[in-house]
Amino acid sequence: MNSIIEDVQVRKILDSRGNPTIEVDVLTWNSSGRAAAPSGASTGSREVVSFPDGGVDTVVSEMEDFIASELIGMDAEDIATIDEVLKEIDGTDNLSAIGGNTTVAISMAVAKAAASSYNMPLYKYIGGNLINELPFPLGNMMNGGAHAGINAPDIQEFLVVPTGATNIGDAIFANASVHKKLKELIQVKDSNFTGGKGDEGGWIPNISNIDALEIQAQACEEVGDELGIEIKPSLDMAASELWDSNKQKYVYSQDGIERDTGDQIDFVKDIIETYNMFYVEDPFDESDFDGFAQLTAKVGNKCLICGDDLFVTNKEILAKGIEMKAANAIIIKPNQIGSLSETYATVKLAKENDIVPVVSHRSGETTDETIAHLAVGFGSPLIKTGAIGGERIAKLNELIRIEEELPNPKMGSF
Repeated sequence: MNSIIEDVQVRKILDSRGNPTIEVDVLTWNSSGRAAAPSGASTGSREVVSFPDGGVDTVVSEMEDFIASELIGMDAEDIATIDEVLKEIDGTDNLSAIGGNTTVAISMAVAKAAASSYNMPLYKYIGGNLINELPFPLGNMMNGGAHAGINAPDIQEFLVVPTGATNIGDAIFANASVHKKLKELIQVKDSNFTGGKGDEGGWIPNISNIDALEIQAQACEEVGDELGIEIKPSLDMAASELWDSNKQKYVYSQDGIERDTGDQIDFVKDIIETYNMFYVEDPFDESDFDGFAQLTAKVGNKCLICGDDLFVTNKEILAKGIEMKAANAIIIKPNQIGSLSETYATVKLAKENDIVPVVSHRSGETTDETIAHLAVGFGSPLIKTGAIGGERIAKLNELIRIEEELPNPKMGSF
């Protein structure tokens, strides 16, 4: 059979922060698949472990031959079984023995090799021949919090989404235009601005949270008017990074303000209503399902309230969130859970319960374009992958190529 695995090769490569990560080639009789694993800076405590003790070097030097010997002879089409074998090889609950980044890179490379054995792109192999929807890009415009320095806003990511775009090219270039516009607006507010950027390509301004929100809204409006496309502001608050468990408060150091959960609900609700936010990610600590549920009840009809650290792409944790009505969107990061089949199971559960899946990059990325294919193949209406930077545009430019191949392509629906 064409898709029988003949070899698995593992190598150490650079991620966008200059840290080591893993890339895997899976070779079959007539095809191959390559995938690399990213890494996050603000990670959820319930994510699988990225690498074993000793890091990537341990995987490459001590584990490559053993993993390869277990997989050689298996059929790349049987992704679910291969993912189970990888979990058995690891033998821990959190993939700490061989690392979730190792298993996810192998899992994605196996899927790409299986698709390639049919001479088929990954998105079509996953989603079928009739798939024709592309995701709207959530672009990272300004950075604060864990992705930035001490004088930056407390809110981690100021995002935009071009909801009025009718094709992926217009959407991508609209985001790039907002990014350029924001540089001009930041320079007016912050005379010392040197053009610094965060890990995901967003500007790092030395301004308050409110000033950042104001110029974000202004940039959306001005560029939207220029292009004739509605562009809406969005946020990733990464509130687990703000939460002080001793004080039981969210500490906004830049603004010199501390908020308890009730204050945080009111604060986020006010931001959503004032600035017509389209999407707000992680507005509460990763353990606060109740805070999420209260906010979703108040504003979920007009804004996507998305869980990242809350759910960590985990089907069981998502099931709890569904039961509590804790959110109406979920971030999908395959390396949080460690395999493509488990990622798919989480996406399926989300869609069955009207939870919007948002396929996402990590702050430490590679030029691997796999998540563009996953977003299309899974029918995700949003993809979060920055607006500029080589490792971000690798995904965006791949979406432009995919659009050319689709029958009657259209943008996704919420």
